[in-house]
Amino acid sequence: MKDDTRPVSEPLVAGAEIARLAGVTRAAVSNWRRRYDDFPDPAGGGASAPLFLLTAVQSWLAKHQKGHVVSDEVRLWQALRGDFGDDMINGLVKVAHLLADNDASQLNSGLTDMVRRLAADESAEQVIGHLIERFLDSTRRSGSDHVTSPRLVKAITHFAPPVSPGSVIFDPACGIGTLLLSAGPSEGPVRRGQEVDTDAAHLARLRARLAGMAEVVVEAADSLREDRWSDLRADLVLCDPPVAVPDWGREELLLDSRWEMGTPSRAEGELAWLQHCYSRTAPGGRALIVMPASVAYRKAGRRIRSELVRRGILTEVIALPGGMVASHALPVHVWQLRRPESPSGSATSVRMVDLTANDPDGPLDPRPEQVVDVPLISLLDDTVDFTPGAYVQEFRQDFPAEYNTLRREIEERLRALATLLPPLAPGEGPGALDGATVSLADLSRAGLVTVRDTGPASNSDQLDTDYLQGFLLSTSNNRRSTSASGTYRLDTKGSRVPQMDVDEQRRYGAAFRALKEFEEKVKEVTHLSEQAASLARDGLTNGALTPPSPDR
Repeated sequence: MKDDTRPVSEPLVAGAEIARLAGVTRAAVSNWRRRYDDFPDPAGGGASAPLFLLTAVQSWLAKHQKGHVVSDEVRLWQALRGDFGDDMINGLVKVAHLLADNDASQLNSGLTDMVRRLAADESAEQVIGHLIERFLDSTRRSGSDHVTSPRLVKAITHFAPPVSPGSVIFDPACGIGTLLLSAGPSEGPVRRGQEVDTDAAHLARLRARLAGMAEVVVEAADSLREDRWSDLRADLVLCDPPVAVPDWGREELLLDSRWEMGTPSRAEGELAWLQHCYSRTAPGGRALIVMPASVAYRKAGRRIRSELVRRGILTEVIALPGGMVASHALPVHVWQLRRPESPSGSATSVRMVDLTANDPDGPLDPRPEQVVDVPLISLLDDTVDFTPGAYVQEFRQDFPAEYNTLRREIEERLRALATLLPPLAPGEGPGALDGATVSLADLSRAGLVTVRDTGPASNSDQLDTDYLQGFLLSTSNNRRSTSASGTYRLDTKGSRVPQMDVDEQRRYGAAFRALKEFEEKVKEVTHLSEQAASLARDGLTNGALTPPSPDR
């Protein structure tokens, strides 16, 4: 039984913080928890994110000499960085060769000894796995887009459908194999991949061997220009394609049969990858492709997006939280396609999921208000926009309730306006107040007025502020204060107000004050009216609202 009598202020640490204390990866900390019976028990947190007493962790690290010297794993990583610099994939390939084939010819003796020392305590799969984890972490910190981030792998595999033994999984831009090897159970599926970078493809193959995955074949070539899997039809295609590639091969692939939905423009390489992925799906198979958010609405891709909808191929668009990609913090989308087994199997709606407000490390299951099924006809407008947020907000909006609320507010404020407009009696006629006047400049020099950003204000109980501001807005004063271009700036020298005793000033001031309040309320009604008209128009055009029947 755990002792819960510890002081509230005693610090707790997570697995990631323990890893930093010891200079190892989080996977190494997880391994310690499994291997060492005396590793401290969790003192807080949950099953998926346990927290440990800092003092207990420090004592354990000291006892096992895990935190006082640089670990063999850290030394190996630092030595690899020294030998291979930015070409770390090549270095990881050579380490994997040593682990898989006991081939020491490609590494110096120092590196070979360190790898073998680590492999004596851990499995070969764990050794390369820890190095891969460090490599992925370094690419995340450097903003590289050459590998699929762990967050993105987690998201794609979360939304991918389950695969059965014997199913074929394909990744045409598999990199070092992280996504390809993570999808589905470790045993059973047949995995096929292709990668343009020779070292990355080699590392993917070696990782599969070290993990005991026999049914993995990865070809090294450009998938668009030199497709090595033209006869493959996969049950599940996963792809995090390269983005913003200036030349994906449009001219040489102009008449390629893969462009079922239309030939992508030079700037729409992502849609070339999307159609390549779809072309490799079997009937009933699915494809999940990572897309920049802008592909959902760019004008150049409208025709292809329309065809995806018309043919019932697109089934789901998921807008992921920002921070999923190593190279930037912007949200990305995952498009899910399905090849119909028959014409009747085409999609009749597209599920839109908006997770952009979520934590990138948080749960991936959407809340009810974050998901909506959009009929195909609602997508086929002038823009064919696939941005989930637009539809989640619109389809979750209660148009009738909002419209009726706005209508009631407008009616109430219109009734109130009649009482705000002050009653005014007939005067002696225009020009009756053209007698003695005083300029604003004179009032200011006498210390009776201070000109502020909100307008002139009285400093004396013999001068009413509302009376002053009201007369300064007269037609003649406005004319003096308005330039030929229409810009208004109070003319403090030329603006004048009539001279009145203070009681008369207050009588006029009360009327001006009521008019000012009336004008402010009119602006509010105008704003509400614009909202109501816009809401009504949207509701009438999308089917959420309808004109009353003739008998009502």
